[in-house]
Amino acid sequence: MSTEVKRIWIDLDNSPHVPFFRPIIEELRARGCSLMLTARDAFQVSELTKMHHIQCKPIGRHYGKNKAMKALGLAIRAAQLLPLALRDRPDLAVSHGSRAQLLAAKLLGIPSVLIADYEHVTHVIRPDWVILPEVVPTPDSSKLAARTLKYPGIKEDVYVPNFQPDPSILGELGVDEREVLVTVRPPATEAHYHNPESERLFSAVMELLGATEGVRAVLLPRNDRQSDEMKREWSEQLDSGKTIIPGRAVDGLNLVWHSDLVISGGGTMNREAAALGVPVYSIFRGKIGAVDRYLEQSRRLILVEKVEDVYRKILLSKRKRSGTPEFTDRAALDSVVKGIATALNDV
Repeated sequence: MSTEVKRIWIDLDNSPHVPFFRPIIEELRARGCSLMLTARDAFQVSELTKMHHIQCKPIGRHYGKNKAMKALGLAIRAAQLLPLALRDRPDLAVSHGSRAQLLAAKLLGIPSVLIADYEHVTHVIRPDWVILPEVVPTPDSSKLAARTLKYPGIKEDVYVPNFQPDPSILGELGVDEREVLVTVRPPATEAHYHNPESERLFSAVMELLGATEGVRAVLLPRNDRQSDEMKREWSEQLDSGKTIIPGRAVDGLNLVWHSDLVISGGGTMNREAAALGVPVYSIFRGKIGAVDRYLEQSRRLILVEKVEDVYRKILLSKRKRSGTPEFTDRAALDSVVKGIATALNDV
């Protein structure tokens, strides 16, 4: 990077962005960059920023699954971001898919970097730079292809090497170490890519877990609305303690590491499990992206595609777990930070 101190604006738009950007933020600061941090008050973003000691300005919220409200919410949040960006005038805007930041940056003429790992997401506002895992196809646009940078591995490889297990989580959740601990993430029913088939698979999973002796499930709803729905639908399992919904945001990586297996309807938790070497079953039924295909082919993730697969493929058994995972490879983190530096030097 040049000796001139430049300002980078990072927007944390969704829960997975918090652990992802934490080491990136630390590395950029170590390189002398000035940072402007904003966050959307959606899902568990606010709780996770506090957990990870990331100080940022909360701006905007989530507007639900209705498409018209989503579009309105995008415009409203972009407008809410404009005054802060106008005041601080960052040199570069960086996010992992924040549409509101892309729009605000475009309106103010701020160059933008979009980090992504799922090629089936459509962005109306085209970024100036794109950073992708090596296994994800390069965009068709020749102009954008020339400004597409790649990093090795998967998004979760950026932050998993910094992970330190804390076994106290089992006691906090009231889980006996002899039980088979299953972490379950419901489908993202408010996402534009949601397929109702995922909900049928999720119901079959919950029925299987509830009927199997010696199994304890930790259920992680995506928001308060989904939590209320889960509590009504699976009240018997929750009342008996067979299934637990934590009363606060938990460290997802730590929970995954102490689980015997993970079953999830979304991408990040599946990939965190794969990165940690924990058996993982995906009940996601939207378009399967290149990263998940890569993990499936390398046998680090199992796709559950129909209800029969729930009973045929999912193995509810204890796994052998070492005390601490051994990760030393910083290639993904270094490549992402280098990509941001490349875009910044182009400003």
